[in-house]
Amino acid sequence: MSILDADLIDRHAYQDSVIHRLDPRAKLLATMFFIISVVSFPKYAVGELFPFFLFPMTMAIFGFVPAKLLFRQLALASPFIILVGLFNPFLDRTPVHLNSFTINAGWLSFMSILLRGALCVASAVILIATTSFPRLVDAMRFFKIPSAFAVQLMLLYRYLFVLLGEAQKINHAFLLRSGNSRPTIAIAGSALSSLLIRTINRGEAIWNAMQARGFEGDILTSQQMKWKAKDSLFLCAVLVLSVLFRLFPLNQLLASLVRT
Repeated sequence: MSILDADLIDRHAYQDSVIHRLDPRAKLLATMFFIISVVSFPKYAVGELFPFFLFPMTMAIFGFVPAKLLFRQLALASPFIILVGLFNPFLDRTPVHLNSFTINAGWLSFMSILLRGALCVASAVILIATTSFPRLVDAMRFFKIPSAFAVQLMLLYRYLFVLLGEAQKINHAFLLRSGNSRPTIAIAGSALSSLLIRTINRGEAIWNAMQARGFEGDILTSQQMKWKAKDSLFLCAVLVLSVLFRLFPLNQLLASLVRT
């Protein structure tokens, strides 16, 4: 993820919309249940997964999440998703008959992995893009995640942009001095070592500053979470639809209706 995309997601999380105004605990629970429902399908499920795109599409539309931003993150994650199921078509050659043609079962499992990955990544990106990170961590704290883990997440969020900025400065300096030529392995190693040294020095300075200000192992936020009726309605709607889509695949129901 580039620093521009990270900054865009962070700024968008503080916008105002119907989705932004939902309680972060409701959005976190809904997203977790949605992901669990998606990954619980058998490995050859393909058509059964398409109705689940209703959730990220609705969240993105009502949360005003830019389509370009969402597709860029999907494109960034796609090589890792493809790598997971890349060899399935070659390892699983069991023939599967679909109406008038036959296909290897490995292709079905590969497509299923692609759809699951796209659904999970899209829902996670939309959650972050419609919920500020401090409020998201507060929601995790409500569900009793370890305090040390919450602090690490907050520090990662706070200084991720600083780290990306330092990396961008190093890259910009290289381009100015090299005439836009490609870096060699030695130059790339030197740049990474310089970034590591800067990171260590910045980390020590931050730790000293936190101790000087009385840091006691926890990061507190002043914003309070308030659960409202709309949060209950939203969570119930997501749970009910996820269960219905999981137990009663729409593609099979539609196919049966067409035959009749």
